[in-house]
This record gives sequence, C-alpha cells and structure tokens, in this order.
Amino acid sequence: MPYPLIFLLAVCTTNLWGQSECGVNNHAFSSGEVLHYQVVYNWGAIWIESAEGTFSVLPSLVKGHPGYRLIGTGFTYPKYNWIYKVQDDFESFLDSATFRPLRFRATIHEGSKHEKHDYFFNNLTHKVYTSIQRGSANIRVDSLKIGSCTVDVLTAIYFARNLDYSACKVNDTLTMSLLLDNKLYPIYIRYLGKAVYEDKALGKFNCVKFSPLLVEGTIFKGGEGMTVWVSDDRNKIPLYIETHIIVGTIKVKLTRFEGLRNQMDSKIH
Repeated sequence: MPYPLIFLLAVCTTNLWGQSECGVNNHAFSSGEVLHYQVVYNWGAIWIESAEGTFSVLPSLVKGHPGYRLIGTGFTYPKYNWIYKVQDDFESFLDSATFRPLRFRATIHEGSKHEKHDYFFNNLTHKVYTSIQRGSANIRVDSLKIGSCTVDVLTAIYFARNLDYSACKVNDTLTMSLLLDNKLYPIYIRYLGKAVYEDKALGKFNCVKFSPLLVEGTIFKGGEGMTVWVSDDRNKIPLYIETHIIVGTIKVKLTRFEGLRNQMDSKIH
C-alpha cells in the first residue's frame, strides 16, 4: 500500500479524542491480529487491482513493560511495477500502558522516491526527534514540539479503534495532531453517521462512516473528498475506503482478517 494510502487509513479512522490526555483502554485488538487490504484504482471504465497492504500486531517489550509492535506493509503487484513501483514498510512501537507512540520507522520506495524515516517520541518532554534520509542526500536530523495527543500515521489507526464514537452527532468535526513527514498537521474528520457496507466475499456489515480532511499532496486533493466505513463493533476495523485523487479514484477494501480480539458483531450476514 503506497505511503499516501497508509496515511489514508490512518486519517480516516482517527481524530475522536477531545480530552487533554489521550490514554485509552485497549479493547479493540490484541497481538496476533492481521488485517489484509486490496487497493483498486478506477479511472473511467478502467478498474485495476493494483496493490495490497497488511497491518499486523506483535507483542513487544517497551522499556521493560509489555507493549505492541505495529507493522504496516504495502506493495504494488509486479505486473504494474513498470508503471509505478511501490514497496513501503512501516513500524511503530506503542506503550500499551499509556497508549502513546515511542518510535516510528518507515522505508518508502515509490517510483523514483526513496526515503527512510525514524522518529523517537519523548512523551514526558512532549518532543519528537526525527531522522530522515531522502534518496542519497545526507540524513537530516530535527526535533519538534508535540502535544499530548500527537501520533504517527500507523499508531493513529490503533488509537482510533479504541475510541467511543457513540457521543458523535452527524456532521460533528473532531480534531487531532498528526505527525507526517516531519510536520505536524491539525486535521479533523466529519462524522457522517451509521451506514451499511456490503462485500461479496466478506458479507454485509453495520458501520460508522466518516469523511476526513485531507492534506493536499502529490496525489490527493485537499478537502473532504474521502469516505471511510468502519465496523460498528468493538473491533472498529476499517472495512472500506474511497477517495478521489488527482486522476481517478482509489478504493481500499478489507479482504481478510486473522486473530481478532472480539467477535464481528457488526456483521449482518
């Protein structure tokens, strides 16, 4: 899954905390969970199943305490590499006691772009220390002041899955601070209410539906041109995402899952 698309999954499922502290109790996932996604590109009459991505949760020791190692990978299918090859790998270490990120790493290969990112979070001093290498250029080291609720794109997915959407009303907007590419973005999502999502292979599900504010970039248009469907149960899994890009539309759908912590009570049949 290309880097912008892992950002897509993070943004569209995040942003539901209004409190000053972001501690949550994990009830949505556990070690051993794996989620598989397929990426479909649509342009007019053209439909291309072009890429896939996987999100995994592994156990980890974080400063001697139990934590989580979150892994996200994505790649284009070999037959499309001649058009635009993608091989992206993401990794976050999360303190399960505080539910805050401690480290984020990414290796990004997209077309001619090759980057390595390594971020260390100090949540006591509210700072993040970043190391970024773009291509063959020298490594750039920097630091940023962050807020109590600043998260990286991978951790954001798992934060959001443990938040309570029940207090939201249609068209409510909810904000957060997202660390992306060594910059902090104050973004929001708009709650669109309940919906039903149906997939031929997985079945029909009750969902909650959102529209996030996108950061304008190389393929994304800025604004609220994305919609996401999340399972309306304790797992809160992103089931389907659709967004317009500069040319065409991208659709991301869950294809299979393993090791869920809870029953999929949102499934209708």
